[in-house]
Amino acid sequence: MSRLQVLVVDDEWNMRNLLRIFLSKEGFEVKEATNGTEALKLAGQHHFDLIILDLMLPDVDGWQVCKKIREQNQVPILMLTARSETKDKVYGLGIGADDYLTKPFEPDELLARTYSLIRRSVITQSKIQKDPVLEFPNLRILPQSREVYIHDQSVEFTHKEFDLLLTLAKSEQRVFGREEIVLLVWGADYEGEPRVVDTHIKNIRDKLLKAALGYNPIQTVWGVGYKFTGAGIPHD
Repeated sequence: MSRLQVLVVDDEWNMRNLLRIFLSKEGFEVKEATNGTEALKLAGQHHFDLIILDLMLPDVDGWQVCKKIREQNQVPILMLTARSETKDKVYGLGIGADDYLTKPFEPDELLARTYSLIRRSVITQSKIQKDPVLEFPNLRILPQSREVYIHDQSVEFTHKEFDLLLTLAKSEQRVFGREEIVLLVWGADYEGEPRVVDTHIKNIRDKLLKAALGYNPIQTVWGVGYKFTGAGIPHD
């Protein structure tokens, strides 16, 4: 059985060495990148089960690396940084990161988050393979291939944006609270702010509007959360 592949992206040798030794002992195969350019090259050449991405890189920062990877790849991304502000966490999750760990950290916590992200990714993939294509006016959602088509044109969504859109669309007209969405999309071990849901909803709506869907299928239920309505309502 092949070993799980992890890409560690950090410009500090001590941190890369620590992560490589720790993860290798746990049975992972680890590749390393010292900057954003190298990370993007490796991400395009190899299949990784997880990317551990430092934000403060010398050339292309971690934000941009995350965005570019998300344009082509849905690999789980764990952001690793010394910055602990909530707004940074919300922004990172909003552009496609799956989790956020602040330095310094305990190795056991890193390992727990690593296994959680990989397990969640595998479970998600196994579930969506059984799901049928979802059809709405001028909108098709393909769970197995993780694709969205509007007017037969493909529209790109980040990993979490797609999971959120699919979760709502699979239960049309059902109202989901923010905390429930966080549990279903981010998992029980997520410790961030529930308002990350609002950020992702806004991003999804903006992409649907830009693609000229013609209606807004995700409606806000004030004081409760959100629901998906296939017929939709006109954009403002």
